[in-house]
Amino acid sequence: MFARLLDGVDPEVIDEIRHAANHVEGVEDITEVRVRWIGHRLLAEVNAAVRSDLTVERGHEIAAVLRHELLHHLPYLSNATIHIDPASASGEIHHRISGHAHDERPLHSH
Repeated sequence: MFARLLDGVDPEVIDEIRHAANHVEGVEDITEVRVRWIGHRLLAEVNAAVRSDLTVERGHEIAAVLRHELLHHLPYLSNATIHIDPASASGEIHHRISGHAHDERPLHSH
């Protein structure tokens, strides 16, 4: 109960999301799954890798199918945000911006 008060989610929920996502045609890998409770609503963010040679339109279609599948597979899930990565650059490490400076501002990262 304490974990739930802190928006914690049972590890089985993440496993269910990965299982459902891996059955969507075109999904090569699931690199990140983030899930949290907002009151009585469960929200998910999923990074999915697809073939690098797909069009943006096809990647978008896969994301829509993946979201639809998750919403049907997990009845307590109220929304899922799907981020599509090319398989050649999947995962959060490819989205990080290394330390840099703007004009006269101090060194920072994002």
